Amino acid sequence: MGYLVGLGVGVGLLMVWSGLTAPPRVHDPHDRRPGRLDELLARAGVDGTTARGLLTVCVLCGLLGLVLALLITATPTVALVAAAGASYLPLAVVRSRAGRVAEERAAAWPEAVDHLASAVRAGMSLPEAVAGLGERGPEPLREPFAAFARDYQASGRFSESLDALKARLADPVGDRVVEALRVARDVGGGDLGRMLRTLSAFLRDDLRTRGELVARQAWTVNGARLAVAAPWIVLALMSLQRDAITRFGSGTGLVLLVVGLVVCVLAYRLMLLIGRLPREPRVLR
Repeated sequence: MGYLVGLGVGVGLLMVWSGLTAPPRVHDPHDRRPGRLDELLARAGVDGTTARGLLTVCVLCGLLGLVLALLITATPTVALVAAAGASYLPLAVVRSRAGRVAEERAAAWPEAVDHLASAVRAGMSLPEAVAGLGERGPEPLREPFAAFARDYQASGRFSESLDALKARLADPVGDRVVEALRVARDVGGGDLGRMLRTLSAFLRDDLRTRGELVARQAWTVNGARLAVAAPWIVLALMSLQRDAITRFGSGTGLVLLVVGLVVCVLAYRLMLLIGRLPREPRVLR
């Protein structure tokens, strides 16, 4: 058993090292669209991390969970369940961060659009107006717009800098703003300021309505999450007692754990599907 544990930890560390030291890919507008994990990392604002690196961290966490559960419980069936939960933990953290960043940016977009409309009305050029959000814009949106300013200063290519900004934002509102700025830059747009002010009013109404709905359903969602987590909290407490947890080491115990895990996952996904608020798709990406 000791050799297997050492081999598993060594393979996990090797995979993490290869994932973290891999050179980043150079952005090419002709490349295929980013995958779901790449978009998730972009929404979470995790720079310098690739989908392969995230998966590698998930594998390492699963191996660590397996080793720790074996050392504590000495029950392989329980250790496998612990490894599955530990491997999902990094992905859950990234998803939670992506949701938090999305909420912060959604609350900041009306103010950012107002800044753009004011800058356009004051006669500033479009690159100056967009780059100015990196210094004077809302705090949650400053980093991607500051990166746009650096890209534009380095290349002087407005369209390519907008493409990089859109990829960093990974947001449907950002897609609309970027495409409106692109059209105004290419063919001229006398109604750009009016369109931005209309978009700002629409975003404020949508944000207020969504906030009311989230506040009303928060207690239901939290209750469902607690109901799903309760059996596994009890199992974690039972793992501290060797006599009680070894009963799950048999084939019947394994079937019970697997069935319970599948039921909890399906119930949790169903709860998310029922309680999910509709989100605007990225049509203009």
